[in-house]
Amino acid sequence: MAPGGWLDVHAHFYFPATDDEAKKLVQLFRDTNFMVSEPSEVQWDPEKIIAYNDSAGVQMQLLSYLPSQHEKLRAANDYGHEVVKKHPSRFGLLTALPTDDADACLAEIRRVKQFDDPKADGYCATTVYNDIPLSDPRLNTVWEHLNNEEAVIHVHPNAYNAGDYGKPGPLIDVAFDTAKVATDMLYKGVFRRYPKIKWIFAHCGGALPALSGRLSLLGTESWEPNPEGLTREEIETQLANLFVDTAATAKTGLAPAIKMVGAAHCLYGADCGVPCSNARIMNENMKDVGAVERELGIEAGTIARNTWELFPTAARRAEASL
Repeated sequence: MAPGGWLDVHAHFYFPATDDEAKKLVQLFRDTNFMVSEPSEVQWDPEKIIAYNDSAGVQMQLLSYLPSQHEKLRAANDYGHEVVKKHPSRFGLLTALPTDDADACLAEIRRVKQFDDPKADGYCATTVYNDIPLSDPRLNTVWEHLNNEEAVIHVHPNAYNAGDYGKPGPLIDVAFDTAKVATDMLYKGVFRRYPKIKWIFAHCGGALPALSGRLSLLGTESWEPNPEGLTREEIETQLANLFVDTAATAKTGLAPAIKMVGAAHCLYGADCGVPCSNARIMNENMKDVGAVERELGIEAGTIARNTWELFPTAARRAEASL
């Protein structure tokens, strides 16, 4: 593994919070059927995260946080940058994009580029931000800019919604949210028009890999609205060009993802920093990544190396500390 351990592309963070603030956040989680109970479950401490990462062999995490209010999102980018400045070999930042407003999005991209070193390592977005999906044509100016930049964008499902049937959204609803929005991006021509953007979809691409064969088989039939005139070959090629991370899904989700995008486009992600991912869950998922590599005859450590290769500036910071 290079440089000295795993690079976790899927890591959440929060602002520092008092116990009273954390108790309010606990209640917000419970209101969406996410039954956390202790303030410590929703408090983020970089020193504790580094201690866990040391125990798990994780050299670096790329941090992301996407508050729904623009002012708070900008503050999150500021705070994340300060954390990275303090721990440049242990953290990187994925700039949060307010994708409900193209002008605000472009302004935040310009603002964050003015930060001093270390610069952000990429971008993060949510599938649906304040009711606007990433497939909305009003975002085309953003994608054009980031296509010229050859940007890497980590896409997280919309986890703010309560799940169906009394279940929390992070259990299974997020997987279908990812699949629905990625499919709409495909049919709106986002992947076709902006091929230099490297899109990373969380949780092994959610339900998308399992449904990709259905898209290929049925997606160009005469009854399917297809205003971009996608061919079957294009559908398969554009899906294969996507990247996915392994967060919380590797046991049964990684093999279908490898079938859709290939092993070279699978990246390590732990979903660290949120209450649905404790040390036991993350450790088991990491072992599942290795087990799938063995089962499919993929060289051990391939997925770990892939993540470093996609983020060379993060790799250089990590190497400088060894």
